[in-house]
Amino acid sequence: MTMESGLGVEIERKAPAKLYPFLRYFRGFEKLPAVQELFGKRTGQVLRQLKVEFFSSRFGYMGTSDVDGHLLVSSHHLADSDFRTVYLDIVHELCHVRQFRQGKPLFYPKLSYVDAPSEIEAYTFTVREGQRIGMTRRQLLEYLKIEWITPKEHHRLARRTGVLRKSGPKPRRVVRSRK
Repeated sequence: MTMESGLGVEIERKAPAKLYPFLRYFRGFEKLPAVQELFGKRTGQVLRQLKVEFFSSRFGYMGTSDVDGHLLVSSHHLADSDFRTVYLDIVHELCHVRQFRQGKPLFYPKLSYVDAPSEIEAYTFTVREGQRIGMTRRQLLEYLKIEWITPKEHHRLARRTGVLRKSGPKPRRVVRSRK
């Protein structure tokens, strides 16, 4: 089943578990300004060469292989999650594809997920795309909620991606005496 939104893209929502060309299931992404920002003039070529592997698991969402840079997508997430969430997750993973192609590490085992430079960059990029498509701060905060991070980590991720402003020192309250 194909679903389309007002975003100018189509996402094939049912897929068997094996490698496929990215553009077979995710059409129109090569035209998105955000994706063009990631890959520049090579956007079409990168997406034509990109492979996607669908896996059948009720746990997990999407990922990028640190072996060859192909996408890994849960067929359950693809079929059952909100369209905008799937859309943003694809944008997020395409940022990881660019990182992989640039030779940057995708995983930082000694760091918390929300402290990993690869995740901060990808979520910041994804938040900008969410803002571009009209998502509110509340919707973006909800998008950044991930079940394997703590509320404190969620807050840190929201600050680092610009969804929440970094708090500076609180203004001091001046107490005036009555005379």
